[in-house]
Amino acid sequence: MQTIILIISLLGMAMVIAVFMRAVGQNATTAGAPDSSSDTEGKRSRFIWGLLIFGVIVTAGSLWRWPHDVEASSPNISVNVTGGQWYWEIDKELLPVGKPIVFNVTTKDVNHGMGVYSADGQLLFQMQGMPGYVNQVRYVFEKPGIYRILCMEFCGVSHHEMASEFKVVTAG
Repeated sequence: MQTIILIISLLGMAMVIAVFMRAVGQNATTAGAPDSSSDTEGKRSRFIWGLLIFGVIVTAGSLWRWPHDVEASSPNISVNVTGGQWYWEIDKELLPVGKPIVFNVTTKDVNHGMGVYSADGQLLFQMQGMPGYVNQVRYVFEKPGIYRILCMEFCGVSHHEMASEFKVVTAG
């Protein structure tokens, strides 16, 4: 998925730059004073190429490591997570390191934002839980440890107590 998004983004930027370059070329041929317009055309052309290069760098840099990218050939482990006011139910509390885990998230009452945090408090990923829907997110845990699930959407008076934990362990 990551590669497809990257290619689509780059192709889209190439199409936009082609339109701009054509507009610059047409503007240069219709201008009356070639001396003054050639300097403006050169500046405009350098600006557009600079935008293209900047866009490619930003796109490649931001999509380089897609956080939910998992190879399709890897078998997934499913974890069902159900939220309610003010608790999380998790059907598996021990998960393996280095394996793709698919979290199936739903709720029984209102919307809840499921955020998964590492032991040092870093947000790893989040998913919106909604009643009547099952949303999925895939993630591969790289380190063993205790991970926390916190609600990320205010859901009522005891929202601050809506937390749960699971443990990621090495195989064996």
